[in-house]
Amino acid sequence: MGSYLVIGMGRFGSAVATELYRRKHDVLIIDEQEENVSEIVDQVTDVIIGDARDEAVLRSLDVDSFDAVIVAMASVIEDSVLTTIMLKEMGAKLIICKANNEWHAKILTQLGADRIIHPESDMGRRVAQSLARQNIIDHLDISPEYGIVEMVAPKAWIGKSIVKNDLRRKYGITVVAIRSGISGMVDFSPSADRELHEGDILTIIGSERDLDKVSAIR
Repeated sequence: MGSYLVIGMGRFGSAVATELYRRKHDVLIIDEQEENVSEIVDQVTDVIIGDARDEAVLRSLDVDSFDAVIVAMASVIEDSVLTTIMLKEMGAKLIICKANNEWHAKILTQLGADRIIHPESDMGRRVAQSLARQNIIDHLDISPEYGIVEMVAPKAWIGKSIVKNDLRRKYGITVVAIRSGISGMVDFSPSADRELHEGDILTIIGSERDLDKVSAIR
């Protein structure tokens, strides 16, 4: 179980905070407007009403104790820039920032942000990928070259084990988890002898090129 600080409770920040909490992580949220946190106060671990742009407020949060800090406020670029600078100076382990555009993203990266999120463009890319890869349920970018996807096991793989399907050599992918289409149970790090059944959902990692090839299998 991790611990996360989420700064700014707009739609993006609220979604990140509540999803992390739903996944059993500790989540502290901060926003200067009480009405922004009132609707999700029962869906996070703790709430602080305060201005994260205030250095004293930010220091009181012990930002270096969190696994990651998510800077979700981006409507005023100067606010996210100032907050990122202070977080870096205070030794935050991992800083994830929402950016409005490429220019904003470049500034945040230069200031030390570890990861930049473009909510609208990222969602647009995921929608396009799901349409282009029709047997893909979800997609997560690891880097420009690699990704993780959830996909329904193709019919061509059913009834054969991972090793019999020769997935790593033939397709360059690694199966990291399987949700059984029969029981719904998740098998993490499945053995090579694990037989695939109809309805199984595979979580696989590979290059975007290899994921494209796999998505074409029926």
